[in-house]
Amino acid sequence: MDAANGLQYSQKHQEDLQRLKNFRLLDDDFCTKVFEDIECVELLLRIILKKDDLKVTEVHSQYNMKNLQGRSARLDIFAVDSAGDALNVEIQRSDRGAIPKRARYHSGLIDANVTEPGDKYEKPPESFVIFITENDVIGAGLPIYHINRFVEETGNHFGDDAHIIYVNSQIQDETTLGRLMHDFSCADPSDMNYKILADRVRYFKSDEEGVLIMCRMLEEMRNETALETTKEFALRLIIRGKDTLEEIAEITKLPLAEINHLKETQQI
Repeated sequence: MDAANGLQYSQKHQEDLQRLKNFRLLDDDFCTKVFEDIECVELLLRIILKKDDLKVTEVHSQYNMKNLQGRSARLDIFAVDSAGDALNVEIQRSDRGAIPKRARYHSGLIDANVTEPGDKYEKPPESFVIFITENDVIGAGLPIYHINRFVEETGNHFGDDAHIIYVNSQIQDETTLGRLMHDFSCADPSDMNYKILADRVRYFKSDEEGVLIMCRMLEEMRNETALETTKEFALRLIIRGKDTLEEIAEITKLPLAEINHLKETQQI
């Protein structure tokens, strides 16, 4: 590494350390790393669902699920509990990212992915899509909103066992949920209420090994962003139609197979 590259690397590393210092659980990339830990996910779900005995059997962060057309969406946190119920937690700072149709889409994705061929429809797992939002997306000033289907004419529950929940992180009172939302807004683990979360956050912010993991993740995110920018440029060249695919591959330094894939995607 020459002096110029070394200086650039050092600057980026210092920027990463400062960014890491300011991370909160409301920052989805940091949150998904923290909640790779089953005990942290159990705490989160027990408080939101008010199920003190809930046990998580598996958890996945940044989990890809495909729809019926084969396209995928990335879930922030996907967990399965001991009852076989499917639980998706999404962290949203942007109101646009928590619109009702996105919640509906995630609910449908779960149904499409957790039902095996031959399963009886009367026995699908219960599903929960939970949005933790920085702002009060629903706008009624409540800490939590439960969305379930009802029969309009009778007012009775439809009974499809598909639940959507919005948690408003603005309400940080002395309830268990309010204290949890306080922790989601904390950058300093010493200010957090729940030790399980504080210890996990402290690991990624202060422990040498944890900091290294986070710095690698930030570097991967930079590389991924740069790759997506290059792909967008390549797609614009394809649409313009003045260069051959081989020339576009040479200009962008992308493999010819990737250029062909981008062209096929553009034609869908």
